Amino acid sequence: MRSLVIEAARVPYDLATVTTIARRDECDPAEAGMTRSGVDAIWRSVERVYASGMHPGISLVLRRHGRVVLKRAIGHARGNGPGDYARDPVLMTPDTPVCIYSASKAIAAMAVHLLSERKALSLLDPVSHYVPAFGQNGKRDITIYQLLCHKAGIPAVPLAGLDVAELLLDRKEMLRLIYRTAPDRPGRHHAYHALTAGFVIADLVEKVAGEEFRGFMRRNVFAPLRLSSLDFGADAATFARLARSYACGFRIDAPVDRYLRHAIGTTLRHAVELSNDPRYYQAVIPAGNGVATADDCSRFFQCLLNGGRLGRARAFQPLTVRRAVAEVGKPEIDRTLLVPLRYSAGMMLGASPWGVFGPNTSRAYGHLGFANNFVWADPERDISVAFLATGKVLLGLHVPHLAALLRNVSRHCPPLSIQEQDARLAAAGML
Repeated sequence: MRSLVIEAARVPYDLATVTTIARRDECDPAEAGMTRSGVDAIWRSVERVYASGMHPGISLVLRRHGRVVLKRAIGHARGNGPGDYARDPVLMTPDTPVCIYSASKAIAAMAVHLLSERKALSLLDPVSHYVPAFGQNGKRDITIYQLLCHKAGIPAVPLAGLDVAELLLDRKEMLRLIYRTAPDRPGRHHAYHALTAGFVIADLVEKVAGEEFRGFMRRNVFAPLRLSSLDFGADAATFARLARSYACGFRIDAPVDRYLRHAIGTTLRHAVELSNDPRYYQAVIPAGNGVATADDCSRFFQCLLNGGRLGRARAFQPLTVRRAVAEVGKPEIDRTLLVPLRYSAGMMLGASPWGVFGPNTSRAYGHLGFANNFVWADPERDISVAFLATGKVLLGLHVPHLAALLRNVSRHCPPLSIQEQDARLAAAGML
């Protein structure tokens, strides 16, 4: 549905007709220390987000105590967004792969932590020690740690009329621009590196590991953990199943685009067009083109909750996970996103009384992805969650319902006692 005021998906009267539930995978809520009424309240919040019309498709997976409590999807993967008139739109299911955008950053960062674990590099070393070209124009002493913390001072590159879409697809040129860019007070402030740090991380990993970034992640993380849908980019078969992204929300393009140009160097519609282009998935963009189902995102963060282990497979040592999720610096207004944020070396962190993952989530870690993708773990509640949505919207009717969803997750997944938390951490080797 399109109007002069808002762009939205068409919402059926009976939401059950567009809902898919993986009933065989969902446990009895009591087995996960939850109540049926609590689970229903969380899902009703998802339905209200969908009913706002701001997200044509949504997928949610929530694990607690390692058990799947919710594994559901609602809406359509393709064919029912603003401007679509398909007679047979494709339903969104829990198995639908979705581009997770900036949530990719948290996953890519773990490649660097893995190399640190193996003593192939030190996070306190200058990036230029491994990537000499990075040291140009005053960046010689910027450390890997600062790069992961969004404190490297290179949140963007001067575009000077260049097309950011074409740059994203030309890694060599993007790296050339990044490496010749002078930093802005590195180490002083958090300034979200929307795209730049990801390209440098991939180059760093490849030079240290001696293999292509995507192959390194597949061999060392995705394959051992059996995360079959998780990848950077997508092949033709996966792209054919990929949920389509849609520009939704109030049609107040000027302020939204001004903000996005500041943060990512392009407009909302241009970003959406690019993310639906098959060329976008032929590239490797560690900061923005991760592809996964909500279940595999939840399983990845369950691995971190478990101290780096998933089932019998171990991808990271417990100390590596502790380093990756430990807070860096103090909470402050991020100079790029212009909102208060807490960071670790690779993750966004929750906060109290309210943070990016809802109320009273000071121990939660994960990442947001353009525009309403949330992937996180909260050791205080022993949950790993992935909420993936296909509407790309900053200002829309969904906002109060999205806040209610995060509030209900926190409310109905209550914190464990201190004794229970310590026992859980000890079992994961995290104490």
